[in-house]
Amino acid sequence: MKKYVLTILMSAILMSVSAQKLIDIYKKGPVKLIPDMEYAQNNNWNQVFETYYDTIYNTPMGNRKSIKLLPDGSAIVNHQYRNYYSKFSANGKFVKEFGIKNSKGVKFKRVDPIEGVINNNLFTKLDNMGNMICCDFDGNYIKTLKLNYMSKQMIPISDTKIAVSGWVIWKDQFRDFVSIVDYETNEEKVVWEHFTDRSSAKGSSAMFQYSYTFKERGAFSINTMPLQDEGLSSHPKIAVSGEELVIANPDTGEVLVYDFDGNLKSKNKIEWARNYVSVQEQKEIQQKAINRYQQIKNPTFASWVSPEENKAALNKIIGEMEEDLKNISTPLPVPVFSNIIKDSDGNLLFFEFPKEVNANKFNVWIYKEDGEFVSQSSFVCDDYDLQITPSKMVFRDGYIYALQTLKKTSGVPLRLVRFKLTN
Repeated sequence: MKKYVLTILMSAILMSVSAQKLIDIYKKGPVKLIPDMEYAQNNNWNQVFETYYDTIYNTPMGNRKSIKLLPDGSAIVNHQYRNYYSKFSANGKFVKEFGIKNSKGVKFKRVDPIEGVINNNLFTKLDNMGNMICCDFDGNYIKTLKLNYMSKQMIPISDTKIAVSGWVIWKDQFRDFVSIVDYETNEEKVVWEHFTDRSSAKGSSAMFQYSYTFKERGAFSINTMPLQDEGLSSHPKIAVSGEELVIANPDTGEVLVYDFDGNLKSKNKIEWARNYVSVQEQKEIQQKAINRYQQIKNPTFASWVSPEENKAALNKIIGEMEEDLKNISTPLPVPVFSNIIKDSDGNLLFFEFPKEVNANKFNVWIYKEDGEFVSQSSFVCDDYDLQITPSKMVFRDGYIYALQTLKKTSGVPLRLVRFKLTN
């Protein structure tokens, strides 16, 4: 008995020491992400991510790829609108492409992105009929769970339960809610919901959004300012902290903590953020973006088209930016925060809604009895243009495994990369 108690005590001490490590890095200021050069060596990225330049209705699909880690450290990359996934070993080496297949070995005609791991099985996002496909790590079909709504986020919260951030469009309202779905029985319990009148739902205009479709093939698009979902309220974000489910509302800044049975345990309130970007701030951000693009002498938005067409794309974008600058006249409403990412020490990183594209200031939240924000920091990286979302960044053992675009390269810029965190 004494040995058993001592083992638990030592484990608790080790966990406590580990938990301080990332916090200490955050507290020292901006966190520098350094690529681990021993990870993902010798992959031919032009082949592995050859679908990076896919377009659907002239919208680039490359940035819609996402990453999930398996328990053994291997990684799965989802390819949006493709009927397969890419698997990488624990050291980042490309292994194979695979799909989901039935008991006869026949691949499904359509598969949605892998959303998570539960009970040593994979589950996909909901398709447009509300189906969640479950399979083993080799893609062998197990079963289908059925939900009657659309989802924005799904996370496993135990070996038998999945939390779902769902939404439904009603005649006069949008309904956002969070439910807990039983993996074994398909039964679910709604634990939180919020209604928004469709007539008053906030939406962003086309201002600050720019795109160009090339004559040969493909397109690219940019935003000069972060924007909300078009025509919809900001959906709740969900995460797991310890043995609790955290539901955070970007519109109100409210943070609610539930147990895995759906019982409310505590409430908190985010107080750091402003809810509007002023007219003056918008103009300054827009002018800064114009100056940045005007400095580009030899644009290469697309390596497969002529320098003349790349230059035409740049001139078109700059002209539209300058026209929008003249028309900025009202404050821009923004959510309190944009994303939550859980680090490998169990801390939740709440990223403030950025006033400029690629800004990524985050606040570190540790769940104790009532929850507590203990530090503030941001990520910086010399080599990569960072996209900071849970679908692009996953913590494991103090590292960040990520899908990011390399700044200076030819061909496909997307990489599977492992970052070390340092100051």
